[in-house]
Amino acid sequence: MASLNVGSLGEYLREQRRTAQLSLRQLADAAGVSNPYLSQIERGLRKPSAEVLQQVAKALRISAETLYVRAGILDAERERDEVETRAVILADPSLDERQKQVLLQIYESFRKENAAARAERSPRDGDGSDDGTRDDGTDGADGGDAEPSSSS
Repeated sequence: MASLNVGSLGEYLREQRRTAQLSLRQLADAAGVSNPYLSQIERGLRKPSAEVLQQVAKALRISAETLYVRAGILDAERERDEVETRAVILADPSLDERQKQVLLQIYESFRKENAAARAERSPRDGDGSDDGTRDDGTDGADGGDAEPSSSS
């Protein structure tokens, strides 16, 4: 029996294929999988491997991670916001494919930048509690003036 995630994946793949204006056979050829196998995935009868999902994602020009989440390979809770944002961008009919890809690249670069900043800011225990440092990176224990130094 097919799991709910597989059915959801199949429905999503069918929607993406139709949005891309590809026939089942065209997508199967582009992804390097058989037409019957892709049909079974779309109908929720088969759960594809991560490798097959990656090939299909490449053929559809969408994120493989999006398909991994839909298939239950990645943690859906952790990825939900990213997936929804990507799906909205990809589904926007007012953008052409190049614009969608550029927007997704910018979005991903912002996510990476923010993740790096969070990792840098978080103290060793990772709970975000006050570790005694000020926002300017000093420990605030110099006992000196509150005035910033200035050159005369």
